[in-house]
Amino acid sequence: MPKILKFDDEARRSLEAGVNRLADAVKVTLGPKGSNVVIEKSFGAPVITKDGVTVAKEIELND
Repeated sequence: MPKILKFDDEARRSLEAGVNRLADAVKVTLGPKGSNVVIEKSFGAPVITKDGVTVAKEIELND
């Protein structure tokens, strides 16, 4: 995939969208009542975790 350079408002909007998507995925694991999350990988068994860092590392964004 070729690299796409974005500047100014377009770059900020893309960055904000990525941060919001990541925050939505991680926020369910936070706090004492944090929920378990099932992470499906392309190989092997699914992973069940409450760890927000693990969830964040598995997020892949298009840009």
